[in-house]
Parts: sequence; structure tokens; C-alpha cells
Amino acid sequence: MCDVIQVTMREKILALHCLLLLKCYLVYAKETMVQEKADATTPLTTLSPPEGNTTFLGGTTWCVAHSGASQIDLQNALDWACGLGTADCSAIQKDGACYEPDNLVSHASYAFNNYYQQNGNSDIACNFGGTATVTNNDPSYGKCFYSTSGSIDSSAPPSHKYRLSTIWLKLAGTLLLLYLRS
Repeated sequence: MCDVIQVTMREKILALHCLLLLKCYLVYAKETMVQEKADATTPLTTLSPPEGNTTFLGGTTWCVAHSGASQIDLQNALDWACGLGTADCSAIQKDGACYEPDNLVSHASYAFNNYYQQNGNSDIACNFGGTATVTNNDPSYGKCFYSTSGSIDSSAPPSHKYRLSTIWLKLAGTLLLLYLRS
């Protein structure tokens, strides 16, 4: 009898958590739409060169993984870059232009660089918990081209706007798994 009551209570708590997450998502989405509307009517001031952008200071730079970083740290940083960091990791997916060589350092380097280029080439955008470093050597190879600050299409809408619901679903799923494991 107690097990049935415990499961029912657990289900109620889980439902409340899901409703809370959904409410947070809806509030965030509404705030984002209001901000985007305000941004569309506000003229943009461009700094020249952008603060923290080393492309203008010492030539073109890329962000790559440290080959000596631990596999666990690299994997965690790669997961973050392709997830919450909203880096475009499509090229390192199976059959992508940068999938081969299929190793963690190569995939992490591509993702780190994509994030770095999207976020102003600043040193802080190439940290990833100490698993990455800035280089002046172009890491591109074969058909795999690493982006530079000028090669990212700034007229395209930021990809995070379209992946926001996916991020919330992943977060909700992670919280659900953590809850169920406890």
C-alpha cells in the first residue's frame, strides 16, 4: 500500500516539476520575443574592431582542443559546445565534412572553433575549462574548413533561437533522469 502512495506522490512531484519547467520556458520565450522586437527597432552601434576580437590584432585565429587534455574534460566541453553553447556541430556528425578523423580532439577542435568564431574571438570564448587554446595555424584539412570570424554569415539568424526548445527539452529530460535516479 505504501509503495502505491509513494509512486503516486512521486508522479505528482514530477508533474509539478514539468509544469514549472514549462512555465519557465514560456516566460523566457516571451521575454526573448519582446527583446527581439526591441532589438529590431533599436539601431545597432558597432565597435571597430569588436572588443576582444583578436582577428584584427594579430591576424586570423582559431580555437582548437589541447591534445593533452583529459578525454573526460574534452568530452564534457564538446557536449557543452554542441548543446548549451549552440555551436554548429553538423560538420562533425557522421557523414559530415569534418567527421573524419573520428576522434575526440578533432571533433572538439571543430566545435570549439565554431563557438569561438560566433562569440567574438575573445580569449574567454576559447577556454572550455582549460581544454582549448588559440592558434594562428589554420586547422582546416581536406574538405573540412574551420570558420573564421569573417566566414560566419552574420545575416543568418542565430541558430540558438531555433534550438531553444531542444535545449529546454534536454534540460527537462536531464532533470527527470536525475530525479528518477534518486
